[in-house]
Amino acid sequence: MAVIHQTQIRQEILETTRKLLVKYGYNFISMRKIASNAGCALGTIYLYFDNKDILIHSLIDEGFEKMYNMLLDETRKYEQPDKRLEVLCKKYISFGLEYPEYYEIMYLLHPERMKRYPKEKFRRARRTFDLVAEILDEVAENRGIMLKDSTLISYSIWASLHGVVTILLARRLDKRIDQNDFIDNVVQRTLRSVI
Repeated sequence: MAVIHQTQIRQEILETTRKLLVKYGYNFISMRKIASNAGCALGTIYLYFDNKDILIHSLIDEGFEKMYNMLLDETRKYEQPDKRLEVLCKKYISFGLEYPEYYEIMYLLHPERMKRYPKEKFRRARRTFDLVAEILDEVAENRGIMLKDSTLISYSIWASLHGVVTILLARRLDKRIDQNDFIDNVVQRTLRSVI
């Protein structure tokens, strides 16, 4: 029972931090402010996280894990590599739209004084790009073509999809354009341009 309670406390700290971070930014939150909003003692946070940077790195890691699992689960539903790649792109966008707080912390947070993201966590975060590169290689093999650098291409695809997510999250899409048409158009054009 104690393990469940500890897991709930840790999760509450993470959820509170995520909301505060998006609302106020890195420089305007403290461990004390997090504890107050999470309804726990300041010392309790330090039982789970040594400092604010480790806490935020845990949030980033949690977001990448959630996104990777969603993309992996979705792409496993299809056998055709072309369809898997298209579905992956659309699911990436839907992840950003469904989980804007995660997305902002994962990709848009620019703290000036935060410690560098640990290498082992970055390697785990990079699995998403590796998944794209793996599916790209399958598409190329299926079509009988050679890709020069599937990792570079996967980052190019990400840049395009990231643009879509940021435009939609910022509500910068022209009202005359249907959001689903916009997403479909960008995904199709991106995939045609890289393969």
